[in-house]
Amino acid sequence: MQNTSFRQEAYINGAWETSTKTFPVTNPASGQVLAQVPDLGTEAFEKAVQAAQAAFKPWAALLPKERGAYLKKWSALIAENAESLAQLLTSEQGKPIEESRNEVNGAAGTVEWFAEEARRNYGEIVPPPRENLRLEVQYVPLGVVAAITPWNFPVSMVTRKVAPAIAAGCTVVLKPSEETPLCALALASLAEKAGIPKGVVNVVTAGAAGAAAFGQLMCSHTLVRKISFTGSTAVGRILMQQAGAQIKKVGLELGGNAPFIIFASADLEKAVEGLIANKFRNAGQTCICANRIFVEKGAEGKIIKLLEEKLKEANIGPLINKEAKEKVEELLADSQKHGAKAVTVSRNNGEGLYCNPVILTGVPVQARIFREEIFGPVAPIYSFESEDEVIVAANDTEYGLAAYIYSGDLAQGQRIMAGLDYGMVGFNQVPLAYEGVPFGGMKQSGIGREGGHWGMKEFMEIKYLAIETR
Repeated sequence: MQNTSFRQEAYINGAWETSTKTFPVTNPASGQVLAQVPDLGTEAFEKAVQAAQAAFKPWAALLPKERGAYLKKWSALIAENAESLAQLLTSEQGKPIEESRNEVNGAAGTVEWFAEEARRNYGEIVPPPRENLRLEVQYVPLGVVAAITPWNFPVSMVTRKVAPAIAAGCTVVLKPSEETPLCALALASLAEKAGIPKGVVNVVTAGAAGAAAFGQLMCSHTLVRKISFTGSTAVGRILMQQAGAQIKKVGLELGGNAPFIIFASADLEKAVEGLIANKFRNAGQTCICANRIFVEKGAEGKIIKLLEEKLKEANIGPLINKEAKEKVEELLADSQKHGAKAVTVSRNNGEGLYCNPVILTGVPVQARIFREEIFGPVAPIYSFESEDEVIVAANDTEYGLAAYIYSGDLAQGQRIMAGLDYGMVGFNQVPLAYEGVPFGGMKQSGIGREGGHWGMKEFMEIKYLAIETR
């Protein structure tokens, strides 16, 4: 690693742990092996949970401003090491360097925001039914949190879980994706340099073969009081079932099937710019990127032409692994089997894990691509004629994470926003993930919210006190 802050060992109870058993981390753009990371098992997880439990009471007992001061130091170190972190992120995940820089800067901002939010954990006073009685409501930290983060945003997903948890007074055992553990370990190294006490943040690494066992351990361990998971809906269902046996609190940020609705009255240039920024960010490997593009009849031709032109200039990285590319190819083949027509914007011949962006037209709803999350640079376009029609089509999915609308009519936009069953909706703009807002979805897209004061409350319990004052 170029920067001495970056490690290849797991981080448990303030110490860096090695193992004779390792798994490789590779660069998806080149196939180069970047590091061999410890492939740990149940003993390491138990050690991390015990360390987190031992650290919990002293950490929770600190004044909020004291916890906030540690987070501010961590945020400052992330900012100081932003370029090295961004280079590492691009190396192990594959996204273009500008996207990596934006992610790292956003992560530093998230940690700073929760450093300040630690001071804003306000309780409530309930009016009593009689004299000499005081009724208080407090928000207290849950305890040990087990977090599982995905590979598509390996810096921001770590900070979005760890920062609110430790700001609230919890301690964390984190298992990063086996595809991108180096970013999580780098962040742990910076947390250590910030002076965050041992046991408060622990990072346990394991290969793909051990992922299911780790999830089960997290759900069954009696000391773990909260599971925070970002990943597929299929895995989220399993974790929720396993955690239910102990009535364990669960936060799930799962899959999406985002509609991107463009009315003919919209500024079509702006709509296509937003569509490219949203759909092709991270090569389409985001849970909130456009999966189904609904264009009002009469505007399809111009939208497709603009897309073709602008995609020639777009900077799109590789997919994360061979399985990801195979799934995109399967969805494309299935769509064409159902009669869809593909326009491929040739950029790199689709070599290695790169995938040329594809615009699909004439896609029937029977095609798998209408129902399944694509996670690749494919833009399926569907036409519609009326507001009611597009609302029904947009909601025709088990998911409900994010949706987008472009229209020149604000009143129309408000009608569509009211009709969409999604946790987050963008109107005439696409960014949705800011540190102060509640990120999350409806239906099969998950439970709970990340970000803002809502995100910190996810790591807290309500405690009610009835106090006789006489």
